[in-house]
Parts: sequence; C-alpha cells; structure tokens
Amino acid sequence: MIEKPEGNDGDEGSERPGWADTDFGVARLNGKRAKYLFVTGGVMSGIGKGVATASLGKILQARGFSVTVMKIDPYLNVDAGTMNPLVHGEVFVTEDGGEVDMDIGTYERFLDLNLTKEHNITTGQIYLSVIEKERRGDLLGKCVQIIPHVTDEIKSRIKGIAAKYPVDVVLVEIGGTVGDIEGLPFLEAARQMRLEEGFGNVINVHVTLVPVLDVVGEQKTKPTQHSIQELRRIGIQPDAIIARSKRPLSETSKKKIALFCNVEERAVFTSPDVESIYQIPLILDEQGAGDYLVERFGLRGSSQPDWSNWRALVKRFIEPRYSVRIAMCGKYTELADSYVSVNEALKHSGAACDSKVHIDWIGTEEFEEDEEGLELLRDYDGILIPGGFGARGAEGKIRAISFARSNDIPFLGICYGFQLSIVEFARSIGFKDANSTEIDPYTKSPVIDLMPEQKSINLMGSTMRLGAHRIVLKEGSMAMRLYGKKILTERHRHRYEVNPRYLEALERGGLVFSGMSEDGLRAEIVELPGMRFFMATQFHAEFKSRPNRPSPPYLGFVRACLERRLGRSKP
Repeated sequence: MIEKPEGNDGDEGSERPGWADTDFGVARLNGKRAKYLFVTGGVMSGIGKGVATASLGKILQARGFSVTVMKIDPYLNVDAGTMNPLVHGEVFVTEDGGEVDMDIGTYERFLDLNLTKEHNITTGQIYLSVIEKERRGDLLGKCVQIIPHVTDEIKSRIKGIAAKYPVDVVLVEIGGTVGDIEGLPFLEAARQMRLEEGFGNVINVHVTLVPVLDVVGEQKTKPTQHSIQELRRIGIQPDAIIARSKRPLSETSKKKIALFCNVEERAVFTSPDVESIYQIPLILDEQGAGDYLVERFGLRGSSQPDWSNWRALVKRFIEPRYSVRIAMCGKYTELADSYVSVNEALKHSGAACDSKVHIDWIGTEEFEEDEEGLELLRDYDGILIPGGFGARGAEGKIRAISFARSNDIPFLGICYGFQLSIVEFARSIGFKDANSTEIDPYTKSPVIDLMPEQKSINLMGSTMRLGAHRIVLKEGSMAMRLYGKKILTERHRHRYEVNPRYLEALERGGLVFSGMSEDGLRAEIVELPGMRFFMATQFHAEFKSRPNRPSPPYLGFVRACLERRLGRSKP
C-alpha cells in the first residue's frame, strides 16, 4: 500500500475527496480507476515528444481535467545530475531538489505545475531499487528477472504517482525511441498496464517523424510505418499517432498512416513546425485531439475547452511589436537544449514586454584568444552569462562581464555567471588575483569558494545545494522592486558560493548584496546601483518561469534591454 500525503501543501500534494488506495498503489476516484496516457516515440530522438506530451496535458486541462506528468528515461544514470549538457541537454531542478530530465521543465511551463523528483524515472533508479530489495532479502528464494521484478517496480512507481497525487489523468512519456534495447522493460510495463487497468483506462500515443524530401516535396510515411511495426511487435498497438512534419499532413498521407498502422483516421494528428511551441496544444485540439481523448477515456465533464487566456498568451509570443538581441555567453553553446530553461525564460519575458527575443549563443573561449572580439558585444541589447562548471571559457566570461559593466550594457548572471561577476568586480576594486577556487585552487583572493559542507563530500550525484531555498531581499533594492515581496523561494544547483570573508570589502566597493539566504550567511543576489541593469543570482530563476508569469530577474533584464534599444534607436 502506498501512503497518501498528509495535509494540504499545494495543488500537487493535496488530497481529493473520493480517492482511495487499493492494491499495488492503484488510485481510484469515486470508485473509478485513474487514467493513464503513455507517449512513445519512433524514428529518431528530438522530434518533440516532450512538447507533444505537455500539449496533450494542456488540452485536458483546458477542459477542466486535472493532470500530472511523468518522464521515463531509459539511461542507466540514477538521475541527470552527472551528465554533460552537450550529451543530454539541460539538467532541470525541481522544488524538492531533483536533478531531472529537461522535459520535466517543459511540463512545468506548459501546465503550471511544480513536479517532483518522483516524476522522473530512470533505468538506474529501477535497477538499483530491485537490487537493493534482492540484497535485503525481500525477494529471497526468487530468481530475480526483468519480468516480473523490474516491470513490477516500474508499474509500482507509475501507479504510486497516481495514488500520491490523485488526478484525472497521469501522462507518462517514455524517452528514447522504439527499438532501443534499454527502453524495452518500460514498454513491456506499459503493455502490461493496458491489460491490468483495462482498455478504457489506458491510451497509447506514438509520436513519429514524417519527413519531406526536398527533391520531390512528398511526405514520406514509411518511417512511421516501420516505427509502428516495431511497437506492435513489442506488443503495443497505438491508439493515436502524432506525426511531426514541416507542414500539416496531407489527406493522402493521413489515410495511408491510418490504414497501414491500424489506427483510426480521426486519431492521426500532425504537429507541424511552428513559431512558438505554445501553439501546439491549440493546433492539436483544432484537429480533434481533445475530443478523441475525452471520448476514448470516457471522461465526464466539460467537452468545450476554454482557450481564451492561452490564445491571448500565444498571440504575445508570435505577434510582438518590438525585438531585442541578447548575447548568451556560455560554455555549452553547441547545443541550444543546454540552456532550454534560460531560453524559455527570456521568451516569457519578451512576450510580457511585447518583444521577440533574438538569442545568439557565443562561446567565450574566443574572447580569451582575441580580446578585441569583445567589441561584437556592443551591438547587443543585453549580455547574459548562464550557469556552468569548470575553468574552460571562464576568463572569457569574466571579460564579457567587464565589458557589460564598463559600457553600461544590461547584464544578467546566473549561478556561475553570478560567481564570475563577483570575481570580475573584485579584480576591478584592487583584488587583482581574485578568483574562484573552482578555477584556481591556490588563488590568494578566493572570493568564490567551495561551501564548507561540500568539502567532505566525495560522491558527485545529488550532492550539490539543490532545490528551493528561502531568500530574504533588501528593502529598497532593485530585486525587491522586481519581486514585489521581501521573502521568496528559488531553486539552486551549486557547490561554490561567495566567500563571506569578502562581503564587506565588496560592499564598500559599491556592490549591493540585495538577496541573502534566510540565515544571512549566503549571498543570493548582487546588483550594481546606477546602471541600466546589472544583476546576478546564485539561484536559477529560470526554473520557475512560466509563459504567463515570467521570472522577475529575467523580466527586469529584458525590459532593460528593450529600453536600451528603444533609447538607442530614437532620432
């Protein structure tokens, strides 16, 4: 039996009348089983399963149904925390300190939910749990196998979410593509759940690619047919198909997919290329996706969605009056997904300012080799230094920060950008050898140092300062004006911090530490008065940004960028 949470600490943890736990953690509402929607992918990765999953959730929300979303990642890592962003994309951080897949961030932004580390399952977690059970003797006398022990553990976690966070529908995205060997146990678990939960309580949606050959301009359905064939060989017949394509499916292509993949024609949908990902729920619903899901699940409630607020929101994203150019000076510039939450937070703020944000990713190593190259930054409306680790490109970031400060270009630093802004300012006021001990362990002026509690830690996974922590803002500061409140919570992911021995000297030099940890020991926000905008945060404000509720530091930054552009363009 899985225990329900006590108390009511927000939407995700609150108990709902009529729910009861049954065997194996199955949640029921007024005697009815929870509904499950599994999303799988085929042909290739990176075709937008996360956006498709979030969009289906939004379609259900628009009809008044409650949802939660899980992401299954078949890799053997226990979590995403130790992976290079260039390999797997951004590491997203949840309120409870989970280092999870970036798709969790997509779900949170679309659905305005705060998810937990429990909402992200990996092969590493599953195998570790099963092996620990075997070692404790919980499976004594049994030959531990993929079926039933591994698949039972997977199902237990999925159904556990339904029991702990009772909603109308639990959406589960299975990462990777059909045919990947590491994903087979998860697909088998999904197959079993269809049998156990019943046809009316489980829907399988397959997201696949329909490419268009430039030579002939024809939509090719064969990759989709092969992908569905592989999925059916595993034992799963999809109920619906979402085809990713440059343009909407032609009637011929739609009929061909329905016929050869054994799916109703009305359940074949297209997710075309769009200007903003927030258009996708509207596009899918216009094709009948919402009506199909409600009918297929047998859900009772409003069949007419309320899209009024969402349409107004999308309009701000795709029809802005202004534009701004921002230089993203980072380390993992080869892959845009490395900074996906930062990118989205900038877009959210741009929409709020009636502006389109154009982001150029700039590798800072080139500033170390050619300092004159910094001049290219003069043409930008703002400079942003995102999070990161290690010495590579660090001196280039410091030079970019110096350029922004010296030329009064709006600047925002995030985590590592915050730390390097401290290093840059310390050097400017006389601490010539100031540095972070992450970069130079032997620096004579360690203005950034490893947190004391980190010095005895040897393991790398989930050992940083993680998750939401309370922050107290300084009266009269820019941070206070942006947030409109004195105490807030933001999400963290770091090992190093401002060395408290240097706080007084830095403040005498002109820096304002406008945000401190609740105990007053850790610097959280720094700003420079008298400039257009110069702010840096130790936390990652982007993780809590929403399309309709931009992160305050990002909003202030983009607004300052727009003011600079408009001021510069005046005759």
